[in-house]
Amino acid sequence: MRRVIAVLLALALSMHATVGRADGGAAGPSRSLAQGRTLHGKFVQERRLQGFKAPLRSEGQFMLAPGRGLIWQSEKPFPVTTVITAAGLVQDVGGMETMRMPAARLPFLAKLYDMLGGALTGDWRALEREFTIIRQGDDRAWQVELQPRTVTDPMSMPIRVIRISGGHFVDRVEIVKDGGDADTLEFGEQTLSDAPSSEAENALLTSVGK
Repeated sequence: MRRVIAVLLALALSMHATVGRADGGAAGPSRSLAQGRTLHGKFVQERRLQGFKAPLRSEGQFMLAPGRGLIWQSEKPFPVTTVITAAGLVQDVGGMETMRMPAARLPFLAKLYDMLGGALTGDWRALEREFTIIRQGDDRAWQVELQPRTVTDPMSMPIRVIRISGGHFVDRVEIVKDGGDADTLEFGEQTLSDAPSSEAENALLTSVGK
């Protein structure tokens, strides 16, 4: 669950990350994720755990909608659907609900949504209170590094650093945790859409508040 929330944060941050240029201007991802738009794509995730020789690998697809939430669907090695909205989180494994947590039981979720809302509208003040943000590159190839300002805050989860890179979209996210465990995500086939969410997507997003 915490890995998916960290990925949601990284995706939203990266859509509006700006990096300094030598000429003093700003550059960054050339595609914006505004209210009413959705981002669809596929992912390959590798989780490296201390004591394991080979990483744990999963593949699937996602949909991110500002103000509505994230649908994260792993398809391999087995189907797992995780839906996160302002109302909370629901997880389904193989067609059976295995987890339902309202936002009241996830105290960091409200703070996360505040930061996401700021990132998606270009307001970085909430983010900069929680993270040291290091930016470099240009709009064709950029990198953003997020370092939690305090390891005792629930938002650290506990995360040592998040490294994000891309061009038009987020291409790669690396989440390094205390102790050396790490998750690496590669994204592909990403598309922005102005079309309304599908009936299936709407059903998943509204299911969280039931």
